[in-house]
Formats: sequence, C-alpha cells, structure tokens
Amino acid sequence: VNLSAKTVVALGGYAQLLRAAGETAEADRWRAVAEEYANKWIDLSGTGDATPLVFGDGGRGTWSQKYNLIWDRALGLGLFPQEVFDREVALYRTKLQKNGLPLDSRRTYAKLDWTLWSACLTGRRDDFDAITAPVLDWANATPPPSRVPLSDWYETTNGKTMGMHTRTVVGGLWMPLLLDKTRGNQ
Repeated sequence: VNLSAKTVVALGGYAQLLRAAGETAEADRWRAVAEEYANKWIDLSGTGDATPLVFGDGGRGTWSQKYNLIWDRALGLGLFPQEVFDREVALYRTKLQKNGLPLDSRRTYAKLDWTLWSACLTGRRDDFDAITAPVLDWANATPPPSRVPLSDWYETTNGKTMGMHTRTVVGGLWMPLLLDKTRGNQ
C-alpha cells in the first residue's frame, strides 16, 4: 500500500514537471490519472483505523507506515485528503515502542528516516513531537544501546542497530526542514 502511494505521488509529480515544461494538455492528462489512482487507493485502503500493509484480505488486521505519502505534502500535490494523514498518524501514535515507531505490523524494527517522514504527515507539531519523542530518547540514550552513532535501521524495543549504519539515508532526517521550506507544514 505504501509503495502504491509512491506511484500515485510520482504520477502527480510527473504532471507538475509537464506543466512546468509548458505541456499543459499532457500535464492535465497525467494529473487526472494521479487523481483517479489516489481515489482508488483511498477506496482500496478501507475505512479502518489506518491503511493496511497490503490491499485485500491479506491486509486485514495489518498496518504500516505510509511514509511515501509525505511527498504529496512536500510537492504540494493535494492528491490525498488531510483525513488520510490524520488517520494514519492517529494509529501510529498507538503503536509507539520505547525507542520509536515500528515500520509495520510484522516486526518491531524501525527505519529512522522513514519514521521522521511519517511524523511529518499531518503537518501538526503535536503529532510530530509525539512520534519523534521516543526516537529522541533513543538517540540521546546514555549509554547508547549500540556502538553506532545514529543507525537508520534499529529495533524499537531495545534500541539496538539492525546491521545497517552510516548510510546516506539519514539525510531523510531533513524532511521537516524541507517541508518548512516548501510550506508543506501547516
């Protein structure tokens, strides 16, 4: 479900690029496709507490961070309504572990960059603070749970790194600043 959201946003971004290039008819065509797919995504995701990990019966009772939705906000696309973001973050706030928000319902590990993206979804400071508070506690722990300065993949229950570290993906931590620059935050 998260990766399909990325596809919808990519189509909307493509329409923006076409419009910037003066290709108005093609931009309108691809924007319409993105809107159609966003509506289908919303319909398929159901009306539960949050969107599932996967569409269909296999997703029943599952959840996952929909961090790729942040690009709808960052690019100012407006393909997904605010209630989608609100519903997601409301659920995330109930799933927090001692050291952060698990990536999905299958395991309790987290991706640091994607957690920050998810924390920015609603554009509200209180939601951001709620999602990032355990992450900040983890990052500031003394002694640290692992001898890794800032792992991007770690276990939310004990804070131990999961084997990947010193990767450039921690650049994703700059998402709040990007949103401030693009006015993606409320």
